[in-house]
Amino acid sequence: MRVLVTGGAGYIGTHTVVELLGQGHEVAIIDNFDNGSPVALDRVRELTNGPMEVHEADVRDTGRITRIAQDFRPDAVIHFAGLKAVGESTQKPVEYYDVNVAGSLSLLRAMEASDCGRIIFSSTATVYGEPEYLPYDEAHPIRPISPYAHSKVMVEQVLNDWAAASDGRAALNLRYFNPVGAHPSGRIGEDPNGVPNNLMPFLAQVATGARDRLRVFGEDYDTRDGTGIRDYIHVVDLARAHVAALDRAAATSGAEVYNIGTGQGYSVREMHAAFSRVVGRDLPIEIVARRAGDVAEMSADCSLARERMGWQARLGLDDMVESVWNWQSANPHGYRGSDAE
Repeated sequence: MRVLVTGGAGYIGTHTVVELLGQGHEVAIIDNFDNGSPVALDRVRELTNGPMEVHEADVRDTGRITRIAQDFRPDAVIHFAGLKAVGESTQKPVEYYDVNVAGSLSLLRAMEASDCGRIIFSSTATVYGEPEYLPYDEAHPIRPISPYAHSKVMVEQVLNDWAAASDGRAALNLRYFNPVGAHPSGRIGEDPNGVPNNLMPFLAQVATGARDRLRVFGEDYDTRDGTGIRDYIHVVDLARAHVAALDRAAATSGAEVYNIGTGQGYSVREMHAAFSRVVGRDLPIEIVARRAGDVAEMSADCSLARERMGWQARLGLDDMVESVWNWQSANPHGYRGSDAE
């Protein structure tokens, strides 16, 4: 299958491209490199030797994206390109709606111009908001509490309407829980710009000495140890979910929603303890105020993905933590190391 991947130079994008190329798909990547790295794509080439085009472009540039799509003629699109920090979105809501919503509309216009009718969308479990019950299933009410989550809900609705407007279209909205981990080679992993917004890369930077301590956003939640609980999923499992979603999109029509997680939640303190065990020392922490837009606990019911796509997570907590440390210890400055210069 010919697959156009937006945001393919980013964290989840690179791992997904490795899986796509490993299964014989042809790939064209669009990325503006705001949150991705050309070095990461060089390393993907090292790992795969697969056919891969790379185009530096912003997904909001409809004319450019359309020309790329018309030249490549994709059978399907995997849409990662977007902004993703809950806290930042409360400070920059217009930017989040512009990139996430307007960018998706631009992409759909390009897909229509190139007769592509299948899309896999990178959505988020934060669309559920405060839980009425746990684990969340796909029927749980939608109550987004941040501009980031609102932007994802908007795109899901657009895709639902787009898929319904013409026979043969398929849109699969994958609601991720918390991606962590790195490729087992240690050659690609999460490399955030500036201060990490997510727990695992922050812990990894504390472990390397790049940061002096982990900031824990609140210890007064109604959870087993007072810190937030999240359903963490290994990025390789998440990447494989996208390959399974491509097969599902080829065999169905209309819009579908799938939770992509493990069903197992871990608290911030539990993740800190696991990482400290792997590096062999207790990493320093500091308790700070809660972060805007966060909920106390999230965990996924992923039975629908197992039933319809034949996918389920295989990798556990030890795999996640060890792969992060393998990546970070080999690349303490991320992609800004010697081969990035």
